[in-house]
Amino acid sequence: MNLLLDTHVWLWSLLAPERLRHEAVAALEDPENRLYLSPISIWETLLLAERKRIELSGDPNAWVSKVLTEVPIFEAPLTFEMAVVSRTVQLSHEDPADRFLAATALVLDLVLLTADRRLQDCPDLKTLAA
Repeated sequence: MNLLLDTHVWLWSLLAPERLRHEAVAALEDPENRLYLSPISIWETLLLAERKRIELSGDPNAWVSKVLTEVPIFEAPLTFEMAVVSRTVQLSHEDPADRFLAATALVLDLVLLTADRRLQDCPDLKTLAA
């Protein structure tokens, strides 16, 4: 299965894996699955750190760079098509990060691993509850 990790799932897998459901941990650890991360999640992580909503050890930029070199994950591209789809995806809210993640999953035909009920309820979006 090809999985796109929602930002909180990526962070929880690194900082608080006990917050993830057993099925999510199994999906993350399954060597048959390919894990993808959007550049939007990097942006969102750094924004959360700047706003003191999450605490990362040391400099947030250095932390992200280190994790990306140590933990195997594929970079999901960010394309013009995703920008267009982000405005038409049927979400109940306007969060730009969620819209881009949903659009990325739709355009690349990925399963979005998320604990966000609003994303899980999005029509046409394949999700796995985290």
